[in-house]
Amino acid sequence: WTCLLCSVHAVEEVVKEVVGHAKETGQKAIAEAVKKDQESADKKMKEVTETVTNTVTNAITHAAESLDKLGQ
Repeated sequence: WTCLLCSVHAVEEVVKEVVGHAKETGQKAIAEAVKKDQESADKKMKEVTETVTNTVTNAITHAAESLDKLGQ
């Protein structure tokens, strides 16, 4: 019986180790996915900000040019 118990204990330890490695790998994969999503969101926000800035700048420039023409 002692040999059987040793075998069961050895298998139990291997299973614990495999589960631990799988958990660690899964956590790393999730962290990497979250990081990539955040980088993508940051990039989109930068693009939107630049578009809004350009649109507002163009509108102000156009309005200023129109006012200048009216004043002439």
